[in-house]
Order: sequence, then structure tokens, then C-alpha cells
Amino acid sequence: MNGYNRKVPPKRRYEMPKYAAPPKKKTCKERIPQPKNTVAMLNELRNGLIYKLESQTGPVHAPLFTISVEVDGQKYMGQGRSKKVARIEAAATALRSFIQFKDGAVLSPLKPSGNLDFTSDEHLENGIENVDNGKLVDYIQKTLMLTEKKPNLTSLEQSTLPLQMFCMSQNREKFKHVSKSAITVDGQKKVPDKGPVMLLYELYNDVNFECINIDSAQNNCRFKMTVTINEKKFDGTGPSKKLAKNAAAKAALASLCNISYSPMVVPQKNVPLPIDDKSSSMELPQIHADAIGRLVLEKFMEVIKGQEAYSRRKVLAGIVMTENMNFFEAKVISVSTGTKCVSGEHMSVNGAVLNDSHAEIVSRRCLLKFLYAQLDLQCNQATAYQSIFVRNTDGQYPYKLKSGVHFHLYINTAPCGDARIFSPHENDTGVDKHPNRKARGQLRTKIESGEGTIPVKSSDGIQTWDGVLQGQRLLTMSCSDKIARWNIVGIQGSLLSSIIEPVYLHSIVLGSLLHPEHMYRAVCGRIEKSIQGLPPPYHLNKPRLALVTSAEPRNQAKAPNFGINWTIGDVELEVVNSLTGRTIGGQVSRITKQAFFDKYGFLMKNLPGILKRSVTTDYGQTKANVKDYQIAKIELFSAFKREDLGSWLKKPIEQDEFVLNE
Repeated sequence: MNGYNRKVPPKRRYEMPKYAAPPKKKTCKERIPQPKNTVAMLNELRNGLIYKLESQTGPVHAPLFTISVEVDGQKYMGQGRSKKVARIEAAATALRSFIQFKDGAVLSPLKPSGNLDFTSDEHLENGIENVDNGKLVDYIQKTLMLTEKKPNLTSLEQSTLPLQMFCMSQNREKFKHVSKSAITVDGQKKVPDKGPVMLLYELYNDVNFECINIDSAQNNCRFKMTVTINEKKFDGTGPSKKLAKNAAAKAALASLCNISYSPMVVPQKNVPLPIDDKSSSMELPQIHADAIGRLVLEKFMEVIKGQEAYSRRKVLAGIVMTENMNFFEAKVISVSTGTKCVSGEHMSVNGAVLNDSHAEIVSRRCLLKFLYAQLDLQCNQATAYQSIFVRNTDGQYPYKLKSGVHFHLYINTAPCGDARIFSPHENDTGVDKHPNRKARGQLRTKIESGEGTIPVKSSDGIQTWDGVLQGQRLLTMSCSDKIARWNIVGIQGSLLSSIIEPVYLHSIVLGSLLHPEHMYRAVCGRIEKSIQGLPPPYHLNKPRLALVTSAEPRNQAKAPNFGINWTIGDVELEVVNSLTGRTIGGQVSRITKQAFFDKYGFLMKNLPGILKRSVTTDYGQTKANVKDYQIAKIELFSAFKREDLGSWLKKPIEQDEFVLNE
């Protein structure tokens, strides 16, 4: 036999009955629920934690990962053969820092996961069991259940609890949200590495987005996205659904967790912005910035009703007033639009036209109208308590703002001039490669009947009346330069400076094009080192800066030749022809030099506490008599010259040579 012909016995078959049921799988009588891992448990106690890969050692086929997590300023490490295991170990190490037994014993550190025997019965020297990750989670879960069922534990019972933060666990919801704050590095806020939508989904379980197309105009489609979290709604808009969703998520994170994606959080070029003496940051909280932007936009939509033909605009601005930073009771003081200046042929010798109809400049003039109205209340003892001003008994000025009153300027884009001379898509983290970088900070002027600005020439800064009438373009200082001026001499103007202390902007909020470095330089940074000798209480004001979460779209349409203005207390808005400086009906605007000079004359006659009631009938001379204001203004012009940034360009002097109406 060669072995090939050997018969193989047939396999024994098991004859199953026909239609027999398949054998049942063995099942446990009681399924044991899987405990949460340490990462999930730690996230319940401290939301928003970031795990970092510290190192990777060992051969390629058997790497050893080391991952860290920072909890309450303390860094905890974990190691494992995979990143997931290392992350679990890091979370376990952090959780062990919360464990404390009644006799003072603490848990020993875990051994590396590769050598750890979770079935062992190792004990500590004092007899306390060495708890593994699963039991560690079980400890914490039982403790939270215990504190919820028995909130009135005795001090002895409290001492036996394994959590050191017992008092925090009694209010579990508060405890879970304590850690939902801005992510920080070295004590300073930083923009999170994750996108706002992803981060929102990680922090909250009940997140629902709903999209509404609110504007489908050609080349300017706008989407509105609403996100609902725990029955709270947050809105965001953008040119695409994705950007609108991001904006809504940013608004939610700012409100619920104080997490900001503002460009102010991380200064450009890794250089911290100069800090105001009164604050640790130049950033206005994101929730406040969004509130200011929303209030101005809502007020604009409200006042434009019935005159939608004048809703077309390129720049929108407004001023919001708060008391003690209470934004629930904030008031919109003014709303305005406009991007043009008066034509030289329409200049007025009696102060009857608006020279500058740019939106932010008009909003400030509306604020002046409001300040005059508030001082009017002081003329009557019965209404004096309603005024935002109070008698100043210990200063050289008869009146001052009530404590806690702040003004916030909103502009839907960066102000023209130095704050807008940059490319929004360039990364300025290195040397400034702008071809005109030597002109950074230069004073700039608007062009008559046009848009944009040009640098001032090194001259004596004089424009003549006859020169303009013969065809020379009337030049007006840029909005960036005027805001820088307000941050030295105040926003109250020269006339009111003889009655009230200087009033400064608390913050400036932009709807788009906020570049922290350029914006800060434009509004106050370029002269902070050279300004000196200001008469108290004049000083260099450094307003907080912020960008709204829903960015304003870039408007490519041609700017209209009109602008609107509205001040709190007005029955209806006023529409001004920007090229003539008068209303579209040809009347004198309610916010002209002439109107304010008349109001000033009334206050000087009727306001209590005024020592020198005589008013020079000449407008220009009356302004020149306000000494401290003139000293501060001259020092401002000198500071720009010392920095070699150009000379301030003045209007023809004939514009101020008009008299007070009898």
C-alpha cells in the first residue's frame, strides 16, 4: 500500500430534525452596564479640556505616547501604547487629584497601562484598595448621586466623601459649567484651535441649527442661521450657510462659555497690545460687542420704516449708551449712514451745512445733540434728576457725567484712513512687507465728493476759501484721524468743553475689517509715546476694541449721495444730501454748527452754576476762548508732527466767522 488508496472513514453526521430552531446563544441573565471611561467622566466635571501630545518614544512598531491635560492650572500626564489609552490615563491621573479618603489616605499613581493588572488585589500600606480607572469613575458617579439624594449631609458624612469639591457637587449644574470659560495660555485668552461648530458640539449635547435665507439679492446672498441650546437661541448671518453657522456658534460660545474668536484675543506679530491702566485687556467682551451691533442694526431697521428708499447704504454707524455696563437696559443714542463729504461750492459762511457726512462722524454729531438735550434738563430743577450729568462741586467744570455712564461706537467697517490701509488676507506675523509701510500712521484726508483717502502733504495745513471756490478740492481729515482726535480732546466738542468734563468713548465695535494692530495704531497708538503736557482731566483715551461675530458683508454697490441721521428723542429720521450738506428738502440740518451754537447760547444763559455767562457772538472766537480744549488740541497736532506723520489740515477760517442768532 502506498497510502494513497487508504479509505477514509466517513465523517459522522449529526442529523438535525427538519425545521429545527437554531441553537440559542448563551446569554447572561443580567447584562453588566459598561462604566464611562475616565475621559468622559472628567469632561463632566471640567468641560472644554484640551489634551496635548507631549512626546512619542519607542520603536515604530511599539510606540509609547505621553499625553497631558491641564485642569485648574495643574498639568496631569498619562502614557500608553496608543493615544487613546494615554488620554485615558491622563484623565485618570487628573481624577485621582480629586480623591481623598476620611483617614487622609490618597490613591497611588497608576503604573503604565501595559503592566497594570486590573484584576489584582494590590493594597496600599494603610489598607486602602488601589483603585483602577473603572472603579475610580464609579467612585465619582456614586458620590454625585449621593450628594443629589442627600443634600443635607453632616460634616462627618462629608468627610468620608471621596471628592474634595463636595460643596461644588451639591449644585451639579453650576459645577458642570464652572469650567466653561475661555481657553487660556499663560493667563491670556487665546483663540481655540477647534472651529466654533465642532467645539459647540463637544461642549453641549442638545445643539440644533436652523437655516433661513433672509436676503437673496444678486451678488449679495445672506443666510441667517439660528442655533438652539438648552432652549436658548443664538443667531448668525453670513454669505454662505457655513459662515452663518459659524457665526451662530461663535455667538453661542461667547454667551454661554465666554469663549471668543475675536482677532483681539491674539495680538498680531505676537506683541501684546499696550494696556490701559484701568483694564487688563484692550478687548471688549464678545457678548457686549454683539449686543452693541445688534442694537444699532435693530434701531436702523426700526427708524427706516416708511422711508425704505433711503435704506441703501455702504457705511452704518451708531452710538450706544450703557450705565454700569448693563446691556439689558442699554440705549441707542444715534444711528446714521453716509460716505461722502460736502462739495466745495456748497461751503457755508454761517455754519448751515454738514461738511462731513461719513456715518461715524454724523453719529458723533447726533451724540452732541443728545448731550445738549441732557444739559437742558439741568435748567429745570424738576427734570434735573433725569439728566446723565451731575453738578461738579470739586472741579473746574460745572458739570460731569454720572459715574458708570459709557458710550460705545459701532461702525459696520473699519473707519476710513489709517485703520483701513491694510490687506485683510495678508498674514502680518513677520516683518511688515507693505510697499508703503513707511507711511503707516500718516494723517490722511478724504477727497471732495469721492471715496477713499490720501496722505496729507507736508504743508502748513491751510485751505483757502477762494482757492476752493476756484476749483481746488476741499479736503477733510479721515475718520481714523478724527477718532484719534476724540481720544485726546473728547467727543463733546469745544463749545461744551467750557461746561462739562471731557467725555471719551469706552469702546469701538466694528462689523468687519478689524485688524487689532492697525486699528489700535490708528485710533490711539501712533501718538501714545509723543503726546505730553495735556491739561487735566484731558488724557489719551484707549477704547476697547471688538468685532461682532456676524461679519458685515463687503458691499460692492456704488455709495449713495445721501445719508440719514436719527437721535434718541427724534420723531423721525433726517435725510441729508451729502454733497450739499443740507436736507433733501434744502433745509438746514438739525446737527449743524449753527444749530449747536444756538443751543450753547441758550445753556450759557439758563444753566445753573455757570460763572461767566457772557458769550462771544463770534463762533470761532467762542471756541478759541475754551483754553484747556485748545491746549489739548494744539498738543495733539504737535504730537503728529513730532512723529513725522504730517500736519492736520484745517478748513478755511471763513467757515467759523458767523455770529450767534439773536
